[in-house]
Amino acid sequence: MTGRTSWRRRAIALLAVLVAAAALVSVVRALTTTDRHGARVERLGRSYVVVPQGGARGRPMLVFLHGRGGGPRSNLVEEMFAALAREGKRAPLVVLPDGGDHGYWHDRAGRAWGRYVVDTVVPRALRRWHADARRVAIGGISMGGFGALDIARLHPGRFCAAGAHSPALWRTGGETAPGAFDDADDFARHDVIGAMERTPRAFGGTRLWLDAGTSDPFDPGDRAFAAAARRSGVPLRVHRWPGGHEGAYWRAHWGAYVRFYAAALAAC
Repeated sequence: MTGRTSWRRRAIALLAVLVAAAALVSVVRALTTTDRHGARVERLGRSYVVVPQGGARGRPMLVFLHGRGGGPRSNLVEEMFAALAREGKRAPLVVLPDGGDHGYWHDRAGRAWGRYVVDTVVPRALRRWHADARRVAIGGISMGGFGALDIARLHPGRFCAAGAHSPALWRTGGETAPGAFDDADDFARHDVIGAMERTPRAFGGTRLWLDAGTSDPFDPGDRAFAAAARRSGVPLRVHRWPGGHEGAYWRAHWGAYVRFYAAALAAC
């Protein structure tokens, strides 16, 4: 009986090891996948990182912020991978942080989302993938578009370019969506339209882009930001294309987005 018991224990232990090994392989596969265009998708904590074909060492880096309720995986779309492949060696390493459901990418009660991006995500990605720390851009969609502008103006000179794609911009605190800001003071601290009017030099040196669909509900705020940039003499590339505030619109323009970032980072 003792021999049989010992054999059973060894068999159970071996089975446990095999199960654990299979689980580990499954996790590794889940964390590292390869797109059909040759890019690898890897993980950095809760962030996703897209490594273009040819590796990341020495490449510029794009930090791309997701929209409300989207999560970082929402931007892992075929159009982005195809756009990166077309840029070849100029394609940036793309880092997709997790900003929660409605963190709005700014320092606020509960979490310092802006500092998380600048002080945690960016340096960790640069260290791990050995990207070029002198050539970093930031961009985002909707909530992420607001966040990209806000983070860029609060860290002047840190980013070569900032892209706001259908950004969630409001002219007053009373216009804002529920949960976007803690209160009126929080909105005032992160009012990017007002900041463009009052301290336009904060955006100086950063190549700025704004695009939105012709039927986008954030049109009033987006136009107000563009008008403030014109009055302040801050160069801003503005594009208005047919479409709304939706995935089909953003997927249709990933090629233009990546071309903008690749060119801005090459000239940084």
